Amino acid sequence: MVRVPVWLRGGAMLAGTAVAWGGMFAVTKPLMGMVDPFTLTLVRYGVTAPVFLALLVLVEGVGALRLEGRGWRLWWLGTLGFAGFGVLAFLGLRVAQPEHAAVIPATMPLIAVAVAAWRARRRPSGRVLLAVALGLAGVVLVVTRGAPLELVRGGAGRGEALVFLGASLWVFYTLGAAAFPGWSGLRYTALSCALGVLSIAALDVLAFAGGWARWPGGVALAGAWPELGYLIGVASVLGVLGWNAGMRAMGAARGVLFINLVPVTAFAIAVVGGRVPVGTELAGVALVIAALVLNSFAGVRGAGAVPREAVVPVATGCGVREAVPLRVAGR
Repeated sequence: MVRVPVWLRGGAMLAGTAVAWGGMFAVTKPLMGMVDPFTLTLVRYGVTAPVFLALLVLVEGVGALRLEGRGWRLWWLGTLGFAGFGVLAFLGLRVAQPEHAAVIPATMPLIAVAVAAWRARRRPSGRVLLAVALGLAGVVLVVTRGAPLELVRGGAGRGEALVFLGASLWVFYTLGAAAFPGWSGLRYTALSCALGVLSIAALDVLAFAGGWARWPGGVALAGAWPELGYLIGVASVLGVLGWNAGMRAMGAARGVLFINLVPVTAFAIAVVGGRVPVGTELAGVALVIAALVLNSFAGVRGAGAVPREAVVPVATGCGVREAVPLRVAGR
């Protein structure tokens, strides 16, 4: 029997997961006309949270369900991550093109570096600053199709701005995992997701009261089961398991590079659908990829920006993944 190297298996899992996340935006876009962002977020995590809790009990036992007196903090972080990112991402996707929205989460490692440096009151190294600048420039090129002044005029970027804000909240949620040493990523994800669902439900109730949300009929939900199944089963649950296993096999610093496949996949789907990206969009994606590569190798060489090892988010609202070690320049 041919023995497949561990790194090859890990790479295959990471690639498959990133491709699944890239397809998520195109798959979810049609749902925007049937289910409002608030209700869609509630359905997504209302189903995902019990699955995570069941997996947690199966893997770590019933004792892992204990909050250990930190329930309020878990609730707040879960609200930032799952309610904040989930609702804002879908609100943005409602008016943004799927391939544009897919570029934003790919910059999460860069956002995390900037946030961690700000919290540590330390200036990032030149290489990390360059990576962040390249990433932001790439996003602007993609969103405006090479016309940055459209951001000022209000002619572009409104949906993408919501996705970016949601991604930033997800970064704060992910960095919050550092306050739970000794907890596995699965435990932090499962408990914070379950508590975050309470906030999502409250937001949905407020949205209903304000006329911004409506519960879709049974026929609409039944007709959307393929998209919902992909969003919940493939992009969320299987994505967490595949990404974690792949990161352990490949190593976090290099494994994070596979997140580049998210926007690449989204643009490939757009091309198959008949939309030809303009040159500036492709150039923007290339800049984002270059920024991620530069930042990843900066982390490997110890030229990062945070004061201690932290979890760098490389996901799309599905849970906390592996940690990428980043350090303050000069340490």
